[in-house]
Amino acid sequence: MTEPSSYAAAGVDIGAADSGLAGLLHWLNQTVDLPSPTGRPVIANGFFATVHDLGGDMGVAVGTDGVGTKLLVAEAMQKYDTVGIDLIAMNANDILCVGARPFALVDYLAVQDIHPDLLEALGRGLYEGAKLAGVAIAGGELAQVPELIRGLREGDAFDIAATCLGVVQVSKIIDGRDICDGDLVVGYHSSGLHSNGYTLARRVLLSSETHALSAHIPELGCTLGEELLRPTHIYVKPVLAAIEQGGVTGLAHITGGGFTNLLRLRTTCGLELDTLPPPPPVFDLIRRTGNIPATELYQVFNMGIGFCAVVRPEAAARTVAIAAAHGYKAQVIGRMRADLAGRVLLPQVRLEGDKHGFRVV
Repeated sequence: MTEPSSYAAAGVDIGAADSGLAGLLHWLNQTVDLPSPTGRPVIANGFFATVHDLGGDMGVAVGTDGVGTKLLVAEAMQKYDTVGIDLIAMNANDILCVGARPFALVDYLAVQDIHPDLLEALGRGLYEGAKLAGVAIAGGELAQVPELIRGLREGDAFDIAATCLGVVQVSKIIDGRDICDGDLVVGYHSSGLHSNGYTLARRVLLSSETHALSAHIPELGCTLGEELLRPTHIYVKPVLAAIEQGGVTGLAHITGGGFTNLLRLRTTCGLELDTLPPPPPVFDLIRRTGNIPATELYQVFNMGIGFCAVVRPEAAARTVAIAAAHGYKAQVIGRMRADLAGRVLLPQVRLEGDKHGFRVV
């Protein structure tokens, strides 16, 4: 039997990253009180995005993210026209989590060498993502740093990250503070892996000759490479439409950390997710191939739900219908519970999670 693999063994230790942030945050948090003629941040570090209060009930939401080692799959396949969508998605979906409307983004692209074809393909994906998110890519930076980054082939390495801006009325920020016991959790289906957990996924799926990127995998209905480059869903349109209709009390982007991302919400309630849909086949492929335990799968991957909205019970059916009208699958997957403070229960897979991860119950 294949020895169980883990994210830490693959090279990403989430626990070490969390503990290692203490020294950095010690200094960053002190900047919040530095004098500013345009107000100050009103959401602390650790949420999906922050909001800067400009006065007059006007706030600017700010978030930043990259695509991670999914870029190595693009490099291996020499297919670069989808990772721009991922970049927009990872940033715009975070901005949504404070109830803000994304409106602008700037990117930073670092390359070993200039390849016009690569740049054009990246631009094409960024354009497609920007259309879906409704943002303008107002500028960016291209850096040639051949000594700094390395990829699969000499000269082909690149990395890309972005910062996204959104606008929200400060009085209408959604951060979970209005959540009540019994509010329902609507889960928006993911397209697959999205852009998280690729260090583990690549270690598991690409270490076997039977799972080469060009191999057609019947259960996936496509090649492994096509599945791994499937773009991240951008949830801006259905989520903003749901916010406009009212009844939304919390929002969470389900990325690294899985459903424990919902524990970032500013509420004393925990949650029970007891009607999760079956995960897309790629997750079972990873589980079987790498002998990955459920505790690891649900900590690293989204497991089929890419975004969640906590809503009043009377708003749940409407929120699901709005998603369908925009072409997204969504369903009620659970509820908030006052007796589960700081915890998330997944009874279908017998897991309980908190800020330290998941365990079998």
